Amino acid sequence: MLGAYLPILVLVVIAVLFGLGSVVFSSLIGQKKPSKVKLAPYECGCEPVGSARERFSIKFYLIAMLFILFDIEAVFMYPWAVLFKRLGMFGLAEMGLFIVILFVGYIYVWKKGALEWE
Repeated sequence: MLGAYLPILVLVVIAVLFGLGSVVFSSLIGQKKPSKVKLAPYECGCEPVGSARERFSIKFYLIAMLFILFDIEAVFMYPWAVLFKRLGMFGLAEMGLFIVILFVGYIYVWKKGALEWE
């Protein structure tokens, strides 16, 4: 039984060795000439303004989570579209229910004001 997992174990060992080897090898042969320009934070070629420790509004994280939520929900429609003909009327009803639940969630979030950026 354990022999079936041997290829997975070999793959994990190779991946870990490759990762560690890359880090060690680059630290051994890499150039170490730090300068003020190299140690400065890079922001698309612009001079950095303010602190990197600036606090973000909770609205930023809320909008980001809602975007991910609705984006992932849209991804579930791709497998349904591929199997649309084989699923028949049952698949259509299930996707209709899915879209209704998604729409109700969207209206709830909208009414709560979670999408307002102020």
